[in-house]
Amino acid sequence: MSIYTNLYYKVGVSFTLGMLSISSSAHAGGGGGADGSSANTIAETLTDSISQLPSLISALSYLAGVTLGTLGVLKVKDHVENPQQTPLKEGAIRFAAGGALLALPTIFSAMVTAIGDTPTEVVTPGVADIMFGT
Repeated sequence: MSIYTNLYYKVGVSFTLGMLSISSSAHAGGGGGADGSSANTIAETLTDSISQLPSLISALSYLAGVTLGTLGVLKVKDHVENPQQTPLKEGAIRFAAGGALLALPTIFSAMVTAIGDTPTEVVTPGVADIMFGT
């Protein structure tokens, strides 16, 4: 079996080196050329991608909250059927965590409303704006 494993690695290395020797140039598409992307377009794409993150977090929070609430119901049911085996605190903990996760998107939207979602522009003084005791 080790002969086949050794042969497998040798073929893999040979294939990789063969593909590297065939390639004459790197086609990364960078450098800000006509077909490449500049740092500005990369930053815009990243900003657009991150703008959907709060919606994703809200959806995951709702899903996890409903799941934990359901698990809490099942744990309370287990406690009712056999109180010696399952303590009531396990169901209560799941209920509390599920409620917190269900409330998270509402708290987040209230926070955005209170603080605001538009960035404040910070104005830094330029060299012409600085005066040295005259």
